[in-house]
This record gives sequence, C-alpha cells and structure tokens, in this order.
Amino acid sequence: MQPAPARTENSIVIDAPFDVLWDMTNDVANWPDLFSEYAVAEILDRHGDTVRFRLALHPDADGKVWSWVSERVMDRENRTVKAHRVETGPFAFMNIHWAYVQTDAGVEMRWVQEFRMKPGAPLDDAGMTERINTNSKVQMALIKERVEAAARAGAAVAR
Repeated sequence: MQPAPARTENSIVIDAPFDVLWDMTNDVANWPDLFSEYAVAEILDRHGDTVRFRLALHPDADGKVWSWVSERVMDRENRTVKAHRVETGPFAFMNIHWAYVQTDAGVEMRWVQEFRMKPGAPLDDAGMTERINTNSKVQMALIKERVEAAARAGAAVAR
C-alpha cells in the first residue's frame, strides 16, 4: 500500500481586488515577471480555461536549468485553479490547487500541493516538502508586493 502523498499548504492575504489578483496570477506567460524563480514561461496550448505551458527555472549552482510542462484549469466563477505536472521530472506526480477567498483584509490566495517524489530523486518527500514550504512563502510575498503595487497604480489611474 502506497503511503499518503506529501502535502503542503500555504496562503497569504493580498490587499487588492480579486480581478487584479486573478488576472495577474493566471497570466502564465508573464510569470517570469511575477515569480522570481521562473526564467521562462512558454504557452504550448490554450483552449477555453485550460492552458498547457513549459516553465524553466533560472540555472542552478551547477548551471543546470530545470524545466517541465504543466497544465492549469482555471475556474474563475468558483475562484479556483487545478494544475498538474504533465512532465513530472523527479516527481511521481504533482498536483496543485489554488483557491482565492475574499476576506475583510483582502483576498486570501491559498496553494495546496500534493506530490510524491520518485525513488532516486535528488530530494525525498520530506525534503521537497521543506523546499516547497520555504519557497512558497518567498514567492507569495513577492506576488503580494507586485499585485498590491499594480492595484494601487490602477486605482491612481482610475482617479
């Protein structure tokens, strides 16, 4: 019997209108401007609310560029996104669920990731859980900063 998949859950409240947050975080082609970890985001296919894309990280300390293909299905009405890696690389599988919930302080953006590492991968499930939790906090803080700045700039233009 397989052990339960590894799971991470991270969230942040962003003081911006839902539409601004949704549009910026689901504009995959512009993720290199939103996330610090991605060097390239190439759209491979788009149909309706589904987008298939290739992400590439900046080169690591050894000069290796990690890349993979993922697919996202966006459900604006329910304020959720479901994604998974098509090219799994060191993962046996990787599923990601994004949820956007309105609060009094802004929109809470939550990422839940479930995965399992392949035997022989550079990290085991525990190591990848730690890496994802550490990096998610960094990336969410950046997204918060960039989305809130865009919302303020948009509000200033609207005045």
